[in-house]
Order: sequence, then C-alpha cells, then structure tokens
Amino acid sequence: MIGKLKGVVDETGLDWALIDVGGVCYHASCSANTLRQIGGPGDAAVLFIETYVREDQLRLFGFATEAEREWFRLLLSVQRVGAKAALAILSVLDAAALASAIAFKDAKAIATAQGVGPKVGERIVSELKDKVPASLAVAGKATDAGAGTGTAAPAPHRAEADAISALVNLGYAQAQAAQAVSRAAAKSDDEQTAEQLIRVGLKE
Repeated sequence: MIGKLKGVVDETGLDWALIDVGGVCYHASCSANTLRQIGGPGDAAVLFIETYVREDQLRLFGFATEAEREWFRLLLSVQRVGAKAALAILSVLDAAALASAIAFKDAKAIATAQGVGPKVGERIVSELKDKVPASLAVAGKATDAGAGTGTAAPAPHRAEADAISALVNLGYAQAQAAQAVSRAAAKSDDEQTAEQLIRVGLKE
C-alpha cells in the first residue's frame, strides 16, 4: 500500500496530479486545495496517499496534509458520500474550515460543494459531529495524539466563535469566516482575544 509520495510535480489537471518519483509518475486524484498547495510542474511535492484497490482498478487519492486525508476518510464513512463528493467538499473547505462547519452545524457551507446538496450536508454534520478526532480540532492546532481515536473534537473557544460571528456580521460567508479565524488562531500558540482573531482573520 502506498502511504506517501515524495517527488516532483510532472503535470496537473482539474482534479488530479502526476507526481514523478524517481522517473515513475503516479496519478493521484486531488482536491482543489491540495492542487493549489503542491504548485505546478517542476515543484517539489509531498502527497499523503489513500490507496483504493478494487477488482477492476487501483486508484490513488493525494492530499497535501494528513489532516485532509483524515477528513477524506471520515467523509467516506458517511452514508451516500463517495470519493467524488468528498473531494468536492475538500475543494471548497480546508480541514480547519470543515471542522468549523461541523462544530457549528453549518450544513449550508458543506452543501456549497459541487454535487453536494443540503440533505447530504446535514447528514455529514449529523454523522460526524461526534466522530472528529482531536487532531482535527477547529483551531487547526493539530497533534498526533488524538488522530484516529474517534474522540469528539473540542468545542471552539469562545473568542473564536465571537470572531467568526463578527466576520459573518460584516458580510462574509460562514465557511469563509470560519476558515479565516482558524488560520488566524493557528498563527499563535498563545490564547488570542476575539479582537485579535478578527484583525488577523480580516487579513486572511
């Protein structure tokens, strides 16, 4: 089983990348977020791989971070969510933003992904709200300790919730606000006030 690829980007498409590893090119299906992070042809790249083996095919899914791969696995555990829908969701919401959407029960943010309707968004929120590993906490300050344990994610700090609410009141979409605040929180190991998170979030 392939767990990780380290090489050079050979070519990219709308939802895939070819990674040259010592002269052998591996085709991996990727989210838009991952494709943005790994760059273009000639750039060094590392992809965390989820390998799917079926009777008639072997398919690789590549992710820029372990957190994104974990979310992919969690999304596939939801009834009627396949690989295509999971990648679509991870294309519009990065790991931190998806964690925020589920923590705040924001099914609408998830439903903005192509091919994912309101009912599927609600199902994802309902089925994953108690399954998010601690390593996928909303603030994006991931640690390996809770990965894959099935421990529920801690609720976001009050300051983060207030900052997200303020950005939404300024006209930003819930998912966009949550993603900006998550990134802002991840920039410092120290506790930040809502005002600080809003200021950095606006820059994001």
